[in-house]
Amino acid sequence: MAEHTLKGKNVLIAGGAKNLGGLIAREAARAGANVAIHYNSESSRPEAEKTLAEIEQAGVRGVVLSGDLTRPANVEKLFTDATEALGQIDVAVNTVGKVLRKPIVETTEEEYDSMFDINSKAAYFFIKEAGKQLADNGKVITIVTALLAAFTDGYSTYAGGKSPVEHFTRAASKEFAERGISVNSVAPGPMDTPFFYGQETPERVEFHKSQALGGQLTKIEDIAPLVLFLAGPGWWITGQTVFANGGYTTR
Repeated sequence: MAEHTLKGKNVLIAGGAKNLGGLIAREAARAGANVAIHYNSESSRPEAEKTLAEIEQAGVRGVVLSGDLTRPANVEKLFTDATEALGQIDVAVNTVGKVLRKPIVETTEEEYDSMFDINSKAAYFFIKEAGKQLADNGKVITIVTALLAAFTDGYSTYAGGKSPVEHFTRAASKEFAERGISVNSVAPGPMDTPFFYGQETPERVEFHKSQALGGQLTKIEDIAPLVLFLAGPGWWITGQTVFANGGYTTR
């Protein structure tokens, strides 16, 4: 039986400078993978460089790349540059996302376009480019949200922007299957990161905590192992949205 590990593989992580993406990058390196770290804004570059240094300390190769992934040409360039730096990419992980909590009647067209460009359009073209440039038997993993299995006020453009990714995942899993490429999404609950706290009141934070196992938010340490599993031993799983949220939502 073939071994499905990350040792010697090349991994590209969109949004890999910090938070969940940074942890996945470090853990992939510890598992023996070479890692390409993508970041978007220049303010994230120092964290990307720090993550790169930790990757290299693990004895593997790494590279830092940047680009606005809402532009398909930049997504294509990201995969091309990562391949040139490390060799053909085996695993592509997209952690990029933007959160906005705002009533529908107050949401502007500019906010709507930005949310769907980042959460939906960028994800679509990331999956597309992975299908074109990934090695045979590769893995594609996208981070979505547990709100795909729930409804609440305020997150119309966030949950709405992430929801198409589930369907992109299903379609791509069928289209890429002939080459042995698995395609999955992971749906965390509200995560204990700055992205979440900026949208919520202290009272709502406590409510979100109360809805999950142990009365806590999802931690990045809960999600990174699942991503690594799908990138290795979990190769037989494809076309799925995996809800990893401590029971916050299910379906």
